[in-house]
Amino acid sequence: MPAYQGDDLLPDIRVLHRVFWSYYSFIRAFRHCKLIVQVDGTHLYGKYNGCLLVAVSQDGNNNIVPIVFAIVEGDTSYAWYFFLSNLRQHVVTHDGVGLISDRHNSIRSAIERSNGAWSPPRAFHMFCIRHIESNFLRKFKAPYLQKLIVNIGYSRTIREYQIRYERLKEWGEAYTNWFDRIPREQYALAFNGGYRWGHMTTNLVECINSVLKGARNFPVTALVKAIFYRLNELFTRKRAEAEARINAGLVLSEMVTSKLHANQRASGNIQRLDWQVYVHDVYKMDQVRRVYRAWFRPLENPATWPAYHGPRFVGNPFLRRVAKGRPKMTRFLNEMDTRMLCRPRRCKQCSAEGQSRSRCCQGGGPSAGPAEE
Repeated sequence: MPAYQGDDLLPDIRVLHRVFWSYYSFIRAFRHCKLIVQVDGTHLYGKYNGCLLVAVSQDGNNNIVPIVFAIVEGDTSYAWYFFLSNLRQHVVTHDGVGLISDRHNSIRSAIERSNGAWSPPRAFHMFCIRHIESNFLRKFKAPYLQKLIVNIGYSRTIREYQIRYERLKEWGEAYTNWFDRIPREQYALAFNGGYRWGHMTTNLVECINSVLKGARNFPVTALVKAIFYRLNELFTRKRAEAEARINAGLVLSEMVTSKLHANQRASGNIQRLDWQVYVHDVYKMDQVRRVYRAWFRPLENPATWPAYHGPRFVGNPFLRRVAKGRPKMTRFLNEMDTRMLCRPRRCKQCSAEGQSRSRCCQGGGPSAGPAEE
């Protein structure tokens, strides 16, 4: 945003408003991951207020794959629209993707403004069952229904869902009426159409938030640098683990295949079933290897970077966090305040000036002298 000093525009200074970024390695990795994205935000604890928005996915080996980040001014609908629109434009370009989030009004408002980018059939927005449970308990104060609420979301068949739904209705129609205001395909596994990939919560993105917990105290530049190095280390470690598991899995697969063919020959069964028809490509070893194929490009020495000739960025002064401690008095003092400040200290016990009640000699305080007979 432009920076002003009074009414004058400062041409060489800009106020940092929002920043969205991703890494080439994770952009390429998402092409071989499950078509599921979990999004969430976490507050920054540094000098300025703000939120760190994160989106993650998962590979076929159940490894967490962060894909994009953003630093915004707060958990607002405009900030989420900025985040989701850039996510859709630059990274999640596939159709039929599932988006899991909490039921925050700002996220729902941003999706409504997306002109169908995050709506069926291009995308399917679903809610975290843990957040629905929290919203339900905050509304009705019924902790004895907590497990039933979660089980309703985890119902895998329509019959199982109806049985648990009727059980909740027996406790009171107000409970089921509250549920009826939420589309079933957004919280129940039996109606999601397979777009959840079995994920009912936003635990994946919560794990990334915990990894970056210490970095949320840093300034913006240090925060971005810390995320780069931590994800570089995470990506390198997961690549090594994936290669080790793939190598072990290839040997195991050959053993199973040879044993299966031997059993078929012994039984006289010449049928050859192709297991790849029944397994999604994302779970195949070749796809898992492709997730971690791209490497992080080293930052190298900053002294070798090209010279920057653009404007200087500063923090938003309206987002500056209030310092800890007793707040400073900002009102103008009048004559009564001045008179009180200039008045000498007077003891409330004996009304003598120059001492306090705790040091009063007559009151037996901690510094009282010997009692007179």
